Amino acid sequence: MKIITPAARILAVDDGPDILGRLEFAGRICYKSEEKISADSAAPFLERIVRSGHHSVIEHASATAHIVCDRGVSHELVRHRIASFSQESTRYADYSGKRFGREITVIRPCFWPEGSPAYMIWLDAVQRAEAAYFALRDAGAAAQQARSVLPNSLKTEIVITCNMREWRHIFELRCAPAAHPQMRELMLPLLRDMHRRVPALFADLYAAFERDMPEPAPPRNAVAAPLFPKQATSPCGTATTP
Repeated sequence: MKIITPAARILAVDDGPDILGRLEFAGRICYKSEEKISADSAAPFLERIVRSGHHSVIEHASATAHIVCDRGVSHELVRHRIASFSQESTRYADYSGKRFGREITVIRPCFWPEGSPAYMIWLDAVQRAEAAYFALRDAGAAAQQARSVLPNSLKTEIVITCNMREWRHIFELRCAPAAHPQMRELMLPLLRDMHRRVPALFADLYAAFERDMPEPAPPRNAVAAPLFPKQATSPCGTATTP
């Protein structure tokens, strides 16, 4: 059995100047103020659009992300209706086959330290689930039948495409302190990346959640900072004080 950490990356998003120019044009159609378009007018205009709540304007642009998470997190993500999803199928992915090395892959829970009593209980549970899955396959059950015993911690991959208004909605819900810790573990770094690419559309959300974001991974050959400096964040995106 493989135990991995979750990950998220942006696969596709329009380049900043292109996306901002298109959105500004769409927004100014509403007010018939196209004559005010200039080389540097898009970002401040769209910041005002976001602050005013006129978010239908930013639906004219979209982004695609690739997310590796557990099944519990993916079940929450697919509840967002204004989006397109393509997800790893446990009906057609036969984890007993050579392609998967006859093992399942699970996501390490970020809220239990490795070796702690809770972590060891979790580890025993997912190992038993893996053994039951392979026993069912060896007994003749199809993969789509044997999946009934697979754990919620099973790794899944999902590609999500949605417009920028829906991305804002996702980040508002899934970066909030009330969100599941493993959801925040993914969404806080993804918000940082989205803000880096299109700051005019995500500056307010970035400012709201910046304090909870884990430090970016240091570049290669750099000296890493302490894992949890004072008032830094844990991998689950919760404030931590040593």
